[in-house]
Amino acid sequence: MKRVRTWLWYWLPVGIWMALIFTASSDQASSHRTSRIIAPVVRWLFPHWSEPRVDLAVLVVRKVAHFVEYSVLAVLVWRALWRPQRGDARPWSWRAAAWALAVVVAYAVSDEYHQTFVPNREGSPWDVLVDTVGAFCGLLGARWVYSVWHRRAGRAGAPAEKQALSGSVTPD
Repeated sequence: MKRVRTWLWYWLPVGIWMALIFTASSDQASSHRTSRIIAPVVRWLFPHWSEPRVDLAVLVVRKVAHFVEYSVLAVLVWRALWRPQRGDARPWSWRAAAWALAVVVAYAVSDEYHQTFVPNREGSPWDVLVDTVGAFCGLLGARWVYSVWHRRAGRAGAPAEKQALSGSVTPD
């Protein structure tokens, strides 16, 4: 039972996030529909902007959304593959990060392919590129947070971590 709970703890967030992305790829999130929401907000914030400028702002907001959603997905997949725990003395795993990136890029490609079957949508290699860059940046951010976390744990004198680093105790 503990193995199932542990597996769910790490992989359920990945599945939920993937389901959210898949849902956003449906007709409900087509550029026409999201533009009807984003464009009025942009016009309200910047009433002096021309229509082409508003359209560009809408495009940027949509691409930033792609970037962020795949950044989060990459970190969730890395977390599920690596399973970091409090007091974990293991160094950052570039292998887990590379696998996470590969999984996320494959999902981005499949998501864009899925969009080719949805009315009013089309798959775009540019979106895959934005998703990939987002995933990569998300993993770099996770790497930075992980290194800060380890430095602070080391300064606080976490005995379990120091013992693990010295080789006298191996982490679970």
